[in-house]
Amino acid sequence: MGVLRDYWSSEAEEIDLFLALQEALANAVRYGCQDDPAKQIHCSVQIDPTTFTIGIRDSGAGFDAQRVAAPGNSTPNLSESGRGIFLMRSVMDEVTHSRGGSEVRLRKLRAAPSGGS
Repeated sequence: MGVLRDYWSSEAEEIDLFLALQEALANAVRYGCQDDPAKQIHCSVQIDPTTFTIGIRDSGAGFDAQRVAAPGNSTPNLSESGRGIFLMRSVMDEVTHSRGGSEVRLRKLRAAPSGGS
């Protein structure tokens, strides 16, 4: 989050980025790396004038992202998994999975800077 701190334009943008990053990293640790401290997680951040893009990749086997209920599904998720993905999808503009589900890309359009002269 320290890398992003100089670039967000509102508290809401900061909260969205923090929540999505926290959930993605927690999933990578818990499910991808199975809480094994010997396994690695790779995180990349790209910031351009219009977009924040965060990539997180773990060494796990992945999962089928299509099986996780989509936002707006009226059926409550009472299981122990899937809520983090729902949350990421809710606060980011785009959430995509690749490498069989072991890599997630979070994309957030940047808000126009607030304030002015």
